[in-house]
Amino acid sequence: MEVRENAIVPLGYGKYVRAIRIIALDPIEDDRGPGRRTKVYVEQLPNPLVASRTENSILASMVKTPREVLEATAALELIQDLLDDIQQVGPMLRKSIRDEAGLDLDELELKVKEILAHELDAE
Repeated sequence: MEVRENAIVPLGYGKYVRAIRIIALDPIEDDRGPGRRTKVYVEQLPNPLVASRTENSILASMVKTPREVLEATAALELIQDLLDDIQQVGPMLRKSIRDEAGLDLDELELKVKEILAHELDAE
């Protein structure tokens, strides 16, 4: 499972936490009821938050679905393939494409490299 990087997870009753800051979920067994389902341990908080949602529903909000992981992987592969193809285009053809079609492959190559570098840093 991969945690959603920018997801805000609702805990119920107006409580929200960033998914990447949640370090543990502990189902409440004693005194469990409406408004008291799960203890949520959050980075830099000395005590857990009490959530009205179950640990499974909180976890589902935190993690990427298999489809999201597949889509992200496919998108990165496509971007890498695009970079490989752009790098095969020589300078004279690049100039011709820029003049004829208004497509600047040099600029596109830089943007693709930035995206891929950002993804590598995120891992």
